[in-house]
Amino acid sequence: MKTMKKIALVSLMGVALAASAAVLKADPAKSSVSATFKQMNVPIESKFKKYTVAIDYDAAKPDASKATVEVETASLDMGDPEYNKEVAKKEWFNSAQFPKATFVSSAIKSAGAGKLTVTGKLTIKGKATDITFPLTVKTEGGKQVFDGALPIKRLAYNIGEGEWKDTSMVADDVTIKFHVVAGQ
Repeated sequence: MKTMKKIALVSLMGVALAASAAVLKADPAKSSVSATFKQMNVPIESKFKKYTVAIDYDAAKPDASKATVEVETASLDMGDPEYNKEVAKKEWFNSAQFPKATFVSSAIKSAGAGKLTVTGKLTIKGKATDITFPLTVKTEGGKQVFDGALPIKRLAYNIGEGEWKDTSMVADDVTIKFHVVAGQ
C-alpha cells in the first residue's frame, strides 16, 4: 500500500512540475517583428509578415525558460512589392538559399522586476553569432507580453552585398524590434 501512495505522490508531483512550465503560443494578431534602419539617413521600419515564436516561460523560474524565433526572410514588407522582391534577392537576404532567420535562446535570466536578459544564437543568412539583449515582460489581460529591441550590424550577416556594402545608402545599424503577446 505504501508503494501505491509513493507512486501516486510522485505522479502528482510530476503533473505539478509539468503544469508550472507554461508553453506559450504567440498571438499573431497582437504580436509583431520588425526591422528598423536608415536608408539615405531616413529612418524606415518594415515588418516581417511571417514568423513563429515558441516560448516556454515560467515567471517564477525565468532561468528555466526557453525561446525560439523563426522569421521568414522573404516576408519583410518594405511597403512596395518591388522593394519586397529586392530584399529577398541574393545581395540582401538570399531568401531562396536562406529562407529563415532564427534565434534560439541558451539562457534567460532575471534582471529585476519585469526585466530579463536573454542570451542565445542568432542566425541570419547562414551566419550564426552569440548575442545578449534586454527584454521586458509583463502580464496583460491574462497573457504575457514580451518587448525587446536587438541592435545588429547588417554587414556582419552579409546583408547587403556588392554595391550595397556602401553604408551611405543603407546604414549598417539595424534594430530588430519585437512585441510578442502570448498565452496558453
